[in-house]
Amino acid sequence: HLASIIDPMVRGTLQVFGAICGRTPRFAAAGGSNAEDLALQNIQARLRMVYGYMLAQLVPWTRGREGFLLVLGSANVDEALRGYMTKYDCSAADVNPIGGISKTDLKRFLRWGADALGYPSLRSVVEAAPTAELRPLGAAGEITQNDEEDMGMTYAELSRFGSLRKLDRCGPVSMFETLRAEWAGTLSPTAVAEKVKRFFRFYAINRHKLTTLTPSYHAEGYSPEDNRFDLRQFLYPVGFSRQFAMIDVMAAEATAAGKH
Repeated sequence: HLASIIDPMVRGTLQVFGAICGRTPRFAAAGGSNAEDLALQNIQARLRMVYGYMLAQLVPWTRGREGFLLVLGSANVDEALRGYMTKYDCSAADVNPIGGISKTDLKRFLRWGADALGYPSLRSVVEAAPTAELRPLGAAGEITQNDEEDMGMTYAELSRFGSLRKLDRCGPVSMFETLRAEWAGTLSPTAVAEKVKRFFRFYAINRHKLTTLTPSYHAEGYSPEDNRFDLRQFLYPVGFSRQFAMIDVMAAEATAAGKH
């Protein structure tokens, strides 16, 4: 096991950028724009990938061994469908052991490992708030970033979206109809509509990322199609104007009828 701090790499990259462009981006917490904040997060993620491959190539050499190592990825299927990952970041690897598994199933597996295999530390991993840890820490050293807040949906919701999209072949309207019934009493029709539209909007925006996913084994029926055989277009119109308009009408009718 090796631990490393990538701060010097980030600083060096920003110095080169500043020399070229004459400006230095800032995080939103320091007064920067959303574009600056996102770029600063992405460069950290991408540098981890670059450094990971360098270690894979040269760690055997530092120990007097021949050959090289494989780089393992760490993005799950839910993050891929939502596009909640940086293209060509630490999700880019040689093999991704969890690339075809949802976050909810991963949590169940870790809980099983904690109990059945005798690794209690795995339970603390499950219970920790999910975070990319790419924004600066707070004044008291606390983590200020939360994956589910960033995405606007929980991982449990995202897993359900992915399952309905793949296994049930749902589009926006049929997914809304299904979830409005499932989540009745928990979320209003309008809230369900907003979550479904948000998922499909980001799925469409980030569809191009699915064409570069690291190979992973087909673990479940909901896992993404192998990139070599997924012949659907990789660019979608993100508005879904007809479908979203129909969802809005159905949500309004359900609300008026008192179906919560």
